[in-house]
Amino acid sequence: MKSGMKRNLATILAVSLIALSCSCSKTSQGGGGGTDPTPSSGGGETGGVSSVTAVTSSLSVTLSTDKAVYSPGQTVTFTAQGLPSGAKVRYRSCGKTIAEATPSSSTWTWTAPGDDFTGYLAEVYTKKEDGSEVIHGTIAVDVSSDWTLFPRYGFVGDFGPEITEDAMRADNEMMLRCHINGVQFYDWQNKHHWPLGGTRENLLDTYKDIANRDVSNTTVKNFITLFHSWGMKCMFYNLAFGALDDAAADGVDEKWYIFKGTGHTDKDAHTLPSGWKSSIYLLDPGNAEWQAYMAQRNDDVYASLDFDGYHIDQLGDRGKRYDYSGNSVNLPKGYASFIEAMKKAHPAKSLVMNSVSSYGASMIAGTGKTDFLYNEVWGDQEAFSDLYTIIKANDQYAGGHKNTVLAAYMNYDKSGSKGEFNTPGILLADAVIFALGGAHLELGDHMLCNEYFPNRNLSMSEALKTNIIRYYDFMTAYENLLREDGTLAQTSVNVTCTESSKKISFNEWPPKLSTVTTFSKKVGNRTVVHLLNFLSADQLVWRDLKGTMPEPRQVSDIPVSIPASGKVSRIWMASPDRHAGASQDLAFEQKDGYVYFTVPSLKYWDMIVME
Repeated sequence: MKSGMKRNLATILAVSLIALSCSCSKTSQGGGGGTDPTPSSGGGETGGVSSVTAVTSSLSVTLSTDKAVYSPGQTVTFTAQGLPSGAKVRYRSCGKTIAEATPSSSTWTWTAPGDDFTGYLAEVYTKKEDGSEVIHGTIAVDVSSDWTLFPRYGFVGDFGPEITEDAMRADNEMMLRCHINGVQFYDWQNKHHWPLGGTRENLLDTYKDIANRDVSNTTVKNFITLFHSWGMKCMFYNLAFGALDDAAADGVDEKWYIFKGTGHTDKDAHTLPSGWKSSIYLLDPGNAEWQAYMAQRNDDVYASLDFDGYHIDQLGDRGKRYDYSGNSVNLPKGYASFIEAMKKAHPAKSLVMNSVSSYGASMIAGTGKTDFLYNEVWGDQEAFSDLYTIIKANDQYAGGHKNTVLAAYMNYDKSGSKGEFNTPGILLADAVIFALGGAHLELGDHMLCNEYFPNRNLSMSEALKTNIIRYYDFMTAYENLLREDGTLAQTSVNVTCTESSKKISFNEWPPKLSTVTTFSKKVGNRTVVHLLNFLSADQLVWRDLKGTMPEPRQVSDIPVSIPASGKVSRIWMASPDRHAGASQDLAFEQKDGYVYFTVPSLKYWDMIVME
């Protein structure tokens, strides 16, 4: 279990009692058909669900909450548009109903349970006269006192003085609806070596960022105030080791830089367009004097702006580099030293550091001082299987104690001109990342298409927006099954289609074209099996560079068998592609060492849970 997720004994007993009472409930499950399972009449190793309640969906209710994340016991305020007469709402965690209510109006409240680090799904539904149910809408709720345990990272990249507070709120409501709990402020800084616009005694009204765009300190402050009101944390972006061409005038010493040769005549630099403020010259992140200088500059930032932490960037493998004295520089070791120094200077602030193409990842994670792990993923890690390799390596580096966020830019080759994101490519990539236990940095006031965050050439269609909301609801509601323990809990499960006429081939991870790929893990007493649809995929590259990934062939009523050596008490499923993530129980039969059941449908991603 991730560090900090461990609950005390009293809480564990309380959760167990709730789960026990819910498992005996006849309250209907949301989804394509199901109730909490009635007791099996079968004996020995044979059993199953004797009946399920028919459930359909008519997803006409739009739901929102007032915050992206809540503390235990905090009041959650829901707002519904299009609430039908007679609607009820139930709150579920890991497929178990924990509470129900009848909303008296389109706005109502719910007191979040006392269990920390827990995801919930609120389902609005009605019952028909025949006892069947209709799901009208769902929304997730994350109850976590620390956002870094289940990070859902977003960004903001424009801070112009013309941005009004109303526009700020309207443009970023997508992040609120998707439960983004941390926001990276990208290229907000005045200079990389002097990030604050002005001094703590004399803040500038406006200043220029690296691209010579206007930045307003008032706008930065207003963004922080807004995001804090939504329960989000705010991280300021900056390199670990960058200085502009006027750095000497601001007290940066020539002896702190890194050089391409031993003669300290050719500073390493990240060259930028001629119309920009300056190219960026690189320093030794392990140099103690540079660290002390940046700790002071950050102190100015924290004294002036209510940031919650520092998002540290790097530039990947620079090759052989030297310090002023001609000694070889070990950048990953320097990054670790820099992280340690920044944490010592401001121990109450969060730290996150980018690992570009996994460069320095083990050293960064090994400090234990970053709050989660963050990888910017490029063409040298472009296969779906590489995403697993990154997340698994991070899990091992951090001993399974920290989750991973991937900065993985989609449809990259299309980002140079106006157009739309390719919905199938986005959803398949997110399905894989989320199923593996990761998160995807992609959402702000627009969706990311390349490493320069203000680039908004590609837009989201309305269909993609709807689906992204459902995927983030799913990742949030089922965070305890998706993100606890990570890939270290991986197990082997052989799924077989028992009807040859379906022509559906299952294979265990890694993905193969023309198959349904499974990824499975053990979470407590549950076996969680993810079904990822590669039946129609035209590539095994997550980047979908040119936006050509086709929409997957949806398959329905798939009879399957899974080996099961112990008694199975319940099988249920949920999918962001089906009934907006509402869970449903599945009828099953257990005999001769196997369980047999039917998967109602598969579009991109299903999650099957055996208890």
